[in-house]
Amino acid sequence: MSCYNIIMHSTLTRRFIARLIFISGLLLMVVGSIFLLTIFPGTSRRYALTAFLFIIIGALFISLVAKLNKRSLYLFVALLFLQIGFFLLLFALSIIPVSFSQGWPFISIFTGFALFPSSWYRYRTFHVGYLVSSLAFVILGCILLLFSFDVVNFPFKKFILEWWPLILFVSGLVLVFVSLGTKNKAEEIKR
Repeated sequence: MSCYNIIMHSTLTRRFIARLIFISGLLLMVVGSIFLLTIFPGTSRRYALTAFLFIIIGALFISLVAKLNKRSLYLFVALLFLQIGFFLLLFALSIIPVSFSQGWPFISIFTGFALFPSSWYRYRTFHVGYLVSSLAFVILGCILLLFSFDVVNFPFKKFILEWWPLILFVSGLVLVFVSLGTKNKAEEIKR
């Protein structure tokens, strides 16, 4: 057997073992999820299974981030799915004492939190476009939570109908910040 064949055989063996470990990990997550549902008899099975599905999909996307270089989209999807999955799990286990109809604005906040590390992963710095978008999602989620939990004493529809000029102003402000943070390719070449 030549040296090349030995190296190729050991590389293939390592890949096979890595895939076997990955599949075993996913299988253990599924089996653990099923047994966890039997421990807590009062949980909503639908929300718990959905939560575990989101967590498993998030774990699959994390593996794509690890295997593929510079895939900030996969990191964003992975973090978003993991956050939503853990939120649904806490909801299914009745640890979060709110209904899903009240807590849905958290998805907007999770989107903002998932965008922030994606920027760092892609550019190795905080890119203005990602930062402004991330903050916009978090602020939008917080505003929607105020209406969802009835902290504000008037309906959301009334807010939109009366404050639409403010929404236009803030949208324009966000676009200005995004445009100020983007660099022209010609400017980058000059430097």
